[in-house]
Order: sequence, then structure tokens, then C-alpha cells
Amino acid sequence: PRDLAAIRDGLEGASGITAALAGLDLPAELLLARDALAARPLGLAGLLSRQLADDLPLMARDGGFIARGAHDELDELRSLRDESRQVVAAMQVRYGEETGVRSLKIRHNNVLGYFIEVTQQNADALTGSDAARQRFIHRQTLANAMRFTTVELADMESRIANAAGSAIAIELDLYETMRVACIEAADSLRAVAEAVAVLDVSAGLAELAEIEGYCRPQVDATARFRIVAGRHPVVEQALRRQASHPFVANDCDLSPAAGSSADESGALWLLTGPNMGGKSTFLRQNALIAVMAQAGSFVPAGSAEIGIVDRLFSRVGASDDLARGRSTFMVEMVETAAILNQATERSLVILDEIGRGTATFDGLSIAWAAIEYLHEKNRCRTLFATHFHELTALSARLARLANVTMRVKEWNGDVVFLHEVAKGAADRSYGVQVARLAGLPDQVVARARDVLARLEDQGRSERKPIIDDLPLFSAEVRQASPKPAAADPVAGHVLAALDKLAPDEMTPLAALEALYSLKALATNKD
Repeated sequence: PRDLAAIRDGLEGASGITAALAGLDLPAELLLARDALAARPLGLAGLLSRQLADDLPLMARDGGFIARGAHDELDELRSLRDESRQVVAAMQVRYGEETGVRSLKIRHNNVLGYFIEVTQQNADALTGSDAARQRFIHRQTLANAMRFTTVELADMESRIANAAGSAIAIELDLYETMRVACIEAADSLRAVAEAVAVLDVSAGLAELAEIEGYCRPQVDATARFRIVAGRHPVVEQALRRQASHPFVANDCDLSPAAGSSADESGALWLLTGPNMGGKSTFLRQNALIAVMAQAGSFVPAGSAEIGIVDRLFSRVGASDDLARGRSTFMVEMVETAAILNQATERSLVILDEIGRGTATFDGLSIAWAAIEYLHEKNRCRTLFATHFHELTALSARLARLANVTMRVKEWNGDVVFLHEVAKGAADRSYGVQVARLAGLPDQVVARARDVLARLEDQGRSERKPIIDDLPLFSAEVRQASPKPAAADPVAGHVLAALDKLAPDEMTPLAALEALYSLKALATNKD
């Protein structure tokens, strides 16, 4: 029944939408949707509206889903089922008026069922004529009363007994009629549902674009990808709800180089910068802008020019598949392999931290080779975020590779993330600062700074002698710990006196006196 009500409500809603769209100058897609709504099955809508009640049970077998007034016999059976006392009382009043016996009663017991009872003195009113004897059938004579029945009363008794079952049977018949009508109108209902979906998406995206200040993207067949003041549609709203700082918009231009054909391959941006600087957000927001643009939506940007993207490839985040024997790094490599093997010149690729799941030189080598392959073989528009700063040297050899970085600012020993994308390469990842912000113990942070400083001073090529030259962590901790102070003779006397006390055996007054004695001993420098 509730499914039928959903169809009823949907058709009623479609009627209101059709009226709202009447006479408007709409795009072709919305005109088709309006026409589909206008062609909705009006007969089915009327049938469901007339027969379905407002409060519906979960299952049809529970009954009670047919509205009152929709079926006369059903209403009568419900009255018998739910209001049998009132029905019997009304019949008793009517028989009393017809016979003139005001004391006439209709009673019930398990032997006779329902019966009419009058006193012996009033029995002639029910037996005094042939017509009365034919109508009132004698059932039982008692010392002071006589009992009768009528065909009408016997029929009412039978109907009361069977009213509930009969009502359910009628409701199920009506339910089947409505169900069959819905199936017969399935094609029309499907067209209405699709039209409502089109209007719903269009209205939702239009409202979002109006409220959030989205722009209309220019989508064409070129290899351009130029976003001005792009924003992440989800992060932006999350920051606003948290009353946090406003989202920082950034540009992204993966279009072919100026002066080249618009159909040439797009650029590859190598994005460096600190952890927490916004690299992943920047990658994802541009991918989402591409998806929204090709879905027909306005996009969160000042302006956007996007050449059609055949596929979007994303390798972001860390995950494993241990049930299949795949480590985090193995999953990363499988996903990277899928991108390198499938991406075309029309694709958009975002890659985040390729090669970080293995040894430094191994990861650097894999990332290096992957960038060269994307540049020379796939030739797709790519955003590649990394902490391997050595990769920035590739910009001197690869014509379409550009170095960009997330800007930061150091202030009083702390790092401030500006979340701005600028040309150039980062020289540091600020990992130790981020670790401190995360709450690592001060000793761990200090030790990490010392190790990092020594590594940077001596160079990565001399890794083994550097490690051999570093003191053990325990030694560093001991050196950082404060040296114990020289022995204090007064403190020794106080501790000795304190050791002689037995608190469990002392009264409150004795404990107070002992405390005064200890204080005097501690302040006595002689």
C-alpha cells in the first residue's frame, strides 16, 4: 500500500510541477520532461487518490488502506466490525418503536447468539398477528420472558462474525485492481519518473550554482583545461559550516602551451609542498570540476575551459587488500599500472605520492619513470603531487612539465599553510613541523630535527656514515634530561624524619604537629 501511495504522491507532485512549468520558455531537455509529465496517467492518479487512505499499513494483508467512502459494502462491513454495539443498539431502538414495546432488548449469549427478549406481558406485540409471527421467530420461553429472532438479526449476526474477514477480502480485491492498473501504466510511470529526475537534477544544480556562485564552464573538443579560481565543492562548504577560514581558490592550467594547436597534448603539473598544505585537495577539486562540467553542471570556479575528458583516473590515498595478499604499496602499484596502461591523450589523471610506500630510492625511481611515461607515452593532462623534490629537475628535460608548489610561510619557528598554488618547487616538506602539530612528544620532535639537520648537512649520498655518526636515541634523551642537583643535607634530614613517621598510627593533632616539625626542619638552614 505504501508503494501505491508513493506512486499517487508522485503523480500529484507531477501535476503541480506541470502547472508550474506551464508557459515557460525552457531548454529542449526540460521541454521533453514537461511533456512527459503532462502525459501522466490521469486515470491511475484519480483511482489511487480516491481509494487509498492517508494512514497506510506496511503490508496489504493488515488491511485498513482503503479510504472511507471508496466502497459502500466495505464501509458497512467496517461499521459492523468496529461499531457492532452501536449497530445492535440502533436495531433495538427501531424494533422497540415498531412494536411499541419500549422494554424490548436485544441480547447475546453463546447458545442463542443474538436474540430479542420481551416480558411475558409484552409478548403479544410480537405474536398477536400472522405478520408479527412471520417476522419475529420464537426461540425460547422463560418464566418471565420470551425470546425471538428475525431474519434481519440473524443476518446481522452472521455479518458481524464475518465482517473482519470480508472487509480484508474486499480490500485485497481493490488492492489487486490498483496493482494491475499500475503495471499497465508502467511505461507512462517510468517516463514520469525520468522526467521528474531530469527536472530534479536541473533544479538542484541551478540552485547550487546560484547560492554558491558557480560559473558556467566552456566544454569543447580541444585539449584545454584552464580553471581560474577553482574551489573544492565539498571542502568549501565544510569550512563554512565550521565557521573556519574561507576556502582559498586556486588556478589550474593544463592546456597546451601558448602558440601551439589547441588539439595538442595537455600539460603535466608536478606539485610539491608540505604535508597539510592542500595538495590532495587541489588534485581532487580539479577532478571534481571536470566531472561536474561534463555532467552539465555549473562549476565552483571563476571561469573554466575544459576540453572533453574521455576518462578520469585517480590514484590518491592509501589502502590495502590484505585478504588477497596485497600490501598498501602493491595496491598503489596496481592502480598506477592501470593508469599508465589505459590513459589516453584525452584523459585527466591525478596522482598523489606515487612511490612513497617503499624504499626512498626505489620509490623515487618509480615516480621518475612514471612521470616520463605519462609525458611521452600517455601525453594526458596530469596533476602529479609528490614529496620527491628531486623530480622537479625533470622540468629541464620535459617540455610539457611545469613545477608548481603549495606556498607556506614560517613564523616564529612555526609553519603557516597558505593553501596557495604558485609556480616553482618546494625545497622542504616540513614533515617535522607537521609531526609536532600532530602531538608527537617533544623529545621525538627534537631528535627528528637533529637527524634531519645532519642528513641535510652531509648529503644523501653519504647515508651510511651519517647514520653511523649519529648518537643513539637513548643517549640523546639522556643528554636532554636535566642533571640531578647536588645532595642537599637539609633535604636528607627532612627525608629521614619523614621516614620515621607512621601516619596510620597518628591522631589528626599528632599529624599536624609532625607537619609543623617537618616544616621547621626544612626551613632550618643551620
